[in-house]
Amino acid sequence: MNKLYKGIVVVLVSLMLVACGGTGSTETAQGITDTEVLIGNCAATSGAYAPVGVPFNAGIEAYIAYVNENGGVNGRTLKWTHTDDEFDPVKGKACLQNLVETEEVFAVVGHFGTPVVAATIEDLKEYGIPAVYFATGIGQLYFDEAKDGERAIFPVQPIYKTEGQIMVARAVGDFGATKIGIIYTNDDAGKDMLEGARVKSQELGIELVEAQVAAGATDVSSAVATIKEAGVDFVIGAAIQGTIPTIIKALAEQNVNQDVITTYVNVAPAISEQVFDEINGKFDVYGNGWVSFDAEQAEALALYQANIDEEYAWNAYAITGWIAGHFFVQGLEEMGDATPTWDAYIDALEKAPIQNPFGGMIDFTNGQRKGTTVMNLSRIASKEGWEATKPLQSIDEILGN
Repeated sequence: MNKLYKGIVVVLVSLMLVACGGTGSTETAQGITDTEVLIGNCAATSGAYAPVGVPFNAGIEAYIAYVNENGGVNGRTLKWTHTDDEFDPVKGKACLQNLVETEEVFAVVGHFGTPVVAATIEDLKEYGIPAVYFATGIGQLYFDEAKDGERAIFPVQPIYKTEGQIMVARAVGDFGATKIGIIYTNDDAGKDMLEGARVKSQELGIELVEAQVAAGATDVSSAVATIKEAGVDFVIGAAIQGTIPTIIKALAEQNVNQDVITTYVNVAPAISEQVFDEINGKFDVYGNGWVSFDAEQAEALALYQANIDEEYAWNAYAITGWIAGHFFVQGLEEMGDATPTWDAYIDALEKAPIQNPFGGMIDFTNGQRKGTTVMNLSRIASKEGWEATKPLQSIDEILGN
């Protein structure tokens, strides 16, 4: 009886792997037919993060439309589905389950937001479904050598741990800082940036003064006072959109008139319009970036702008959505005529480094999952936006090594 039971279990597991396109499957994966590829995401398109989620999805949808108008990929058109999770991790988990188990998408493209990704990363690995591009940089996405379900994870944006190191490198290499203050949120994003900043500060022999605030806090005066009393000569704002304006305004209010650097996710008009009046004439706010609009990217920019609504022509979030679509399609193209399984798609993305049309190469070979490691720098120039001040550079280039 036990042998019969075990035999039934083995058969059921095998059938599940075939149905889902899991490890070892040679059958066409879910979400793919002879004529169509179904993909989707969960992203905040209402609420406080809608100014990010709406243009981000618009960029993905524009890339899908562009591909379909030009014949699709390997004879298949792309079909898109989306659910608004409102930046809520509970809703995000339910959304992901629905995408994979009910709608049966082939891949998740542009999984969105730090709290949702943190709540669902283990689910993604367990499913083994390809997840291409994450609109966050949390440390759980980083792998030196991904294995098993980790191989299905394909981060493109910078990982916050790496960005924390880059922030310290910028403070030292570009601004001559010797004592850096860091105000960080008590969430995954803030703690990961702090971890990276600690690593690089210790490596360079730089003092790092730390102050923690709650994510979404409306009063950060105590943390700012700590930074002020320490007499730092540069400040890192290790917080994402919901908290960084509060931090910057508090620094200005307490006359901590030292330049500030923050994460790439904050480099958008939605931030500059909130803080410019408070910082103008006191100090500058800088932000990392990982996309470029230099001469090398002129052709890519023209293509993007020809296929996006005019209101998003220069929207950073819409551009990153376009990049997300680009990376997903690169995997399909590299897969070619192979039976479209999850394994075949994952192998295709791991074959060789992939060029970001607006930046550097992203290397998924040998199980690497590090996102981009080359960043540029921008400064808040007006309420309307940011201006570029430094080109794409690695940490060694920033430090002059």
